[in-house]
Amino acid sequence: MSRSSQRIRVLVADDEPALRGALAELLAQEDRIFFVGAAADADEAIALAQREQPDVALLDVKMPAGGGPRAAREIQRLSPGTRVIALSAFEDRPTVLEMLRAGCVGYLVKGTAAEDILGSIRRVAQGGTSLSDEVVGGIVHELSSQLRREEIEQEQIEARRDEILRFVAGEGMSMAFQPIVNLEDHDVIGVEALARFRSFPMRRPDEWFAEARALDLGVPLELSTIRQAALGLPKLPPRSYLSVNCSHRAARSPELEPILEPVARRMVVEITEHEAVDDYDELARWLAPLRAMGVRIAIDDAGAGYASLRHTLQIAPDIVKVDISLTRSIDGDRGKRALARALISFAQEMDMTIVAEGIETDAELQTLLELGVRYGQGYFLAQPGTLPGS
Repeated sequence: MSRSSQRIRVLVADDEPALRGALAELLAQEDRIFFVGAAADADEAIALAQREQPDVALLDVKMPAGGGPRAAREIQRLSPGTRVIALSAFEDRPTVLEMLRAGCVGYLVKGTAAEDILGSIRRVAQGGTSLSDEVVGGIVHELSSQLRREEIEQEQIEARRDEILRFVAGEGMSMAFQPIVNLEDHDVIGVEALARFRSFPMRRPDEWFAEARALDLGVPLELSTIRQAALGLPKLPPRSYLSVNCSHRAARSPELEPILEPVARRMVVEITEHEAVDDYDELARWLAPLRAMGVRIAIDDAGAGYASLRHTLQIAPDIVKVDISLTRSIDGDRGKRALARALISFAQEMDMTIVAEGIETDAELQTLLELGVRYGQGYFLAQPGTLPGS
């Protein structure tokens, strides 16, 4: 017997007894349809479908025990040949789309004419789909709105990409320099270069770097900032150094060495922790030629967590920069002072220089001096700014 001449086995699930009865009576009168049974909630519907393996299941969207979406997903898992039609008093787009995502191939609004219900059952049983006229308009609107949202989102991504590429080319980007000083006499021993981006709307530098990484432009943007920062070296006092931020990915770029080589002996590369280092041995191999040229390596944000301590152990830097989270209010925090002492002792044992970041009060400064920290930076000492003659 051909598929078209077989009786269509139909299951009905709805928590309204009157509607279940009306649908059962309608289906029983149709010669080409065999009514396999009715269920009052999602659990009953799932069990009935597993036992009877119907061709079509008419499911109420809001019935108890998980509703139509749960019933639709489970029925298709346990009875893969069953085609599901949602039957609901709701025609709002979220409900429709939720049922379609759950695998329904039809969606009928309650009150649909009997002949339309039977026609929908026949269509889906033969592999087609069926949607009420009330539903179609909503879906078309939703899809067009979604496409427009995706189009707008893509336009925004492209706009941000173009803006980052502009920064990479050196446009709309400037450098601020924060002095690093001897804490005893406040002599400037170096400066840290900090990128600033001119854009509208305004965004913080860390947001631009995060956006660049998401668009696979993180390394080019970092290299561009390092290149521009190096241009400021002639304006620094002769014995001071320039410190630049550099992720482990940028440190492994073959473009970094040519940028640093002409000024290597006055450069400090701070390895930042935007992403976890996947291979410290490989990173060490890339850092070796930089060190051979005279570049010093620093670890940023030391004391901020386990990852930064692992950085320090694995990379064996020349300079360890104590994170602002450890520096802030250290004068009134016994635990921070104890951790700082341990870090300072470790650095001294390993011949590393300690630089404290984020010093914002005289009390913090005096405490750090008492702990043996010789160098630091922060707003209490000097704010980031342009270099003389810029």
